[in-house]
Amino acid sequence: MTTSELPRWMPSRRAEVRTLAAGEWWDAVRVPLGLGVHALRHLGDETGAVIRDGYGGILYWLISPGSAAHWHLPQVTVLGPGCHVAIPPLHRTTGPGLYWQVPPSQVRETTATPRLYAALHASLSSDRPPAA
Repeated sequence: MTTSELPRWMPSRRAEVRTLAAGEWWDAVRVPLGLGVHALRHLGDETGAVIRDGYGGILYWLISPGSAAHWHLPQVTVLGPGCHVAIPPLHRTTGPGLYWQVPPSQVRETTATPRLYAALHASLSSDRPPAA
């Protein structure tokens, strides 16, 4: 993705991490790493952008604003209006710290909310413990 193709909310290539308000461009779904890795396996190529906090052991999915406002899943937090999310620059795809586990693409910036819900629900219902 070139700089001219970056979403307007994306930090430029030279920028460092930028904190943005949720609820305008996207909402975020925050999950612990083990659960998130399991959900990523369920989603496969159907995932959109995912941010990983390499220090905190957290994954954040970007979803359409307002689309998960009424979710009630254990270990899952929906960050919408009134919340802020730290966004790494596009070039940061490895740790340490905050980076893109799955960078946004021209084809898919956000994950389909029903698909993410199904993946998280399946991961929470799984007999095997999620692995990090």
